Amino acid sequence: MRIINLNPDTDIGASAWFVEMEGHRLLMDAGIHPKCEGRGALPLYDLVKDKEVDAIAISHCHHDHVGSLPVAVRYFPQAHVLMSELSYFLVERVLHNSVNVMRRQRDELGIQEYPLFSHDEVDDIAPLFQGFKYNREVDWAAFHKTRPGFLSPTIEFYDAGHALGSAGLMVRGEKETLFYTGDVCFHDQTILRRARFEDIKADVLLMETTRGNRDLPAGFTREGEIERLSGAIQEVLKRRGSVLIPTFALGRTQEILALLAVLTAEGKLPRQPIYIGGLGRVFTEIYDLESHRTHRQYPNLQLHEALNLVVLDPGQVAKMNLTGGKIFVITAGMMSENTAAHDLALRMMGDERQAIFFVGYTDPDTPGGRLRAAKIGTPFLFSAKAGQATRVCEVQEFDLTAHANRNDLLDFVGEVEPRAVLLSHGEDDSRNWFEQQIKQRFPRTKVVQPKPGEWVEV
Repeated sequence: MRIINLNPDTDIGASAWFVEMEGHRLLMDAGIHPKCEGRGALPLYDLVKDKEVDAIAISHCHHDHVGSLPVAVRYFPQAHVLMSELSYFLVERVLHNSVNVMRRQRDELGIQEYPLFSHDEVDDIAPLFQGFKYNREVDWAAFHKTRPGFLSPTIEFYDAGHALGSAGLMVRGEKETLFYTGDVCFHDQTILRRARFEDIKADVLLMETTRGNRDLPAGFTREGEIERLSGAIQEVLKRRGSVLIPTFALGRTQEILALLAVLTAEGKLPRQPIYIGGLGRVFTEIYDLESHRTHRQYPNLQLHEALNLVVLDPGQVAKMNLTGGKIFVITAGMMSENTAAHDLALRMMGDERQAIFFVGYTDPDTPGGRLRAAKIGTPFLFSAKAGQATRVCEVQEFDLTAHANRNDLLDFVGEVEPRAVLLSHGEDDSRNWFEQQIKQRFPRTKVVQPKPGEWVEV
């Protein structure tokens, strides 16, 4: 088995893995780097452009895992495109939104390479997409390799509990097996239940390491964190300030909306409008429509019925009165420029009555990351567009992650019993922590941190 890391950088970046197994070739994920622009955000497809790829398998529909899929299909036009059934219902909307964002960035930032693909291209490749239920083993080799005498490898999608449709990928050959975790969550969230990765054994484990640099404090519980968030929101509403919770449109938005719905039903929050973005509303409707297919808590909870959701119109953020206790659950999670979260935060941070609550990962080099680290009363660079800003508003962090905590992932290595672990999707210190811990706890297991563009033979 040979594997190459196509992520162009050493950080979380653009997830894409090229696998050669027993004469067959598979691309796992086709992401785009969230901090890079133009073609520099793409995986290193040129390194394998002369290879015949049998299939492309997608772990889930976040941009860092699926955002360059049309470009990947351009490189490998004969490949099947496989994903979970629930991702199938999301992927076209995600990609069409990417086109809209890239067009806006071309016009506003002058990035002439954008868009990297078009709406027509997304429509053209959509018939290639195939969605499969969890725990169904399917062939993925090219047709001409499935004749008598050719044994076809298989792939099986396992529920990863991270976001709607997220999956770990089990790839089975005649003699070898590979399991790719994708992004995984081993604890229950408010709406989605934990990953179902039971009884998985594999020769090679390709594992995310997002939270390797973060240990849970003594006594931490998710329930306690929810209580803390609930109390903090109540305090802001009492002083007639507003609350901004920046989120990703897919996954984080629905998790926070579900949490607000539960707290409202329990009488801990007043029933009032919850302001969201248009894309967040689209994915929230899909969460509601596909609730019967999803392994989730509160299976009968329909977010659009439980909450009074109000979609913000373009330009409305600049005009709204922020007094009176409003709650905003708004994209983007990193507060990128030209988003409602960015513009709303800029209005709120100079008013001590207001509050901005972070509930997930924020890259330190983004506007959200810089705001998160800013000290009260000290000017800081918020973004190129906004320039210097000074915050006096309340800023708090709440650990409601959709990623597995590091000790749970370490335990999972012991359950899988691989002969080799490849570490991915994490910063340097996160991957280094896992390498050290795995070597100490499982000394017979080979640990590899594949560099960008590096082939690994296992």
